[in-house]
Amino acid sequence: MKKLAPAFLLLSIALPEAAAAQDAAHEFQALEQTLFTAGTRLATANAPFCDDVQQTAGFMLHDAAAYGEPAAIRASLGLTGDIAIQAVAPGSLADAAGIAQNDTVVTLDGRKVAETWPATDPGWQRAEALRSYVAAALAAGSLAVEVTKPDGTPLETMLEGMPACASRYEVLDGSDDAWADGERVAFGRKWAAFGYDEHAFAASVAHELAHNILSHVPRLETVDRKRKLVRISERDADRMMPWLLWNAGYDPAGAVRWMSQWGPRFGFLTRKRTHDAWDERVAAIEAEIATMNALIAQEGWQPGEADWKSNFAFELDAALEAEHGG
Repeated sequence: MKKLAPAFLLLSIALPEAAAAQDAAHEFQALEQTLFTAGTRLATANAPFCDDVQQTAGFMLHDAAAYGEPAAIRASLGLTGDIAIQAVAPGSLADAAGIAQNDTVVTLDGRKVAETWPATDPGWQRAEALRSYVAAALAAGSLAVEVTKPDGTPLETMLEGMPACASRYEVLDGSDDAWADGERVAFGRKWAAFGYDEHAFAASVAHELAHNILSHVPRLETVDRKRKLVRISERDADRMMPWLLWNAGYDPAGAVRWMSQWGPRFGFLTRKRTHDAWDERVAAIEAEIATMNALIAQEGWQPGEADWKSNFAFELDAALEAEHGG
């Protein structure tokens, strides 16, 4: 866990020219779809137990003008404008309404996107403004969306939101790491877990999402991010993974598979007294799975019902209380 770069560094993606730009755009879009799918599934399934909840319709926007070759990107993705659907979570309200990847957004609540939100310099500002508008509209109750399909077919629909643990999901160009800053989960394009099985990949998303759910960044800032406390926060995020996975219908053992694959190759990079050794992390995850499974059997929980808010041992809470002399 570490702080993310400013939003403009995440949203302004410099891609190569022409054909290379098109290939890179498709690859980048596929990665964002993968991350957004897992993140949305985890966040909506665990919303009943999160303190900070937002409304989501299950789609992600992007701005073709933020890429290095906007015209090439529009042509490659079949867009008739710059603002389009980058990803749609399967089974979401947007998916049910027929919103799909590479639909061009024409209007939001009857406002023409191209006129109401003109291109900005720097380019990230328009995408940020649109995301903020969508979030506010869904929080208020509903959002009217008009899109044009790549084949030219129009679609108008009214979307409502569904509760989700508050977080956004982004893929960063030119990185092989993963981050959470309290508001976003971001993976580098070269994040190794993109190549793991679905459940192991979801576990890596759950780890970062846990940092946001548990407000680790702002809470650790109050104690100057002391290494011993950061290490405890990482343990909590590791141990939270099986709970988040179970509720979302993923295999909790995916957390073990992720750490067992990623740890031996990359775990040494985090050994700066802020993380346990990868094998210690695996042991802690396996112990938490056993604890969780016992409670599932006792309570008869189904996916979506595992109440980690009432039953999870929050080690950072106890450590911060001791730090403040409580």
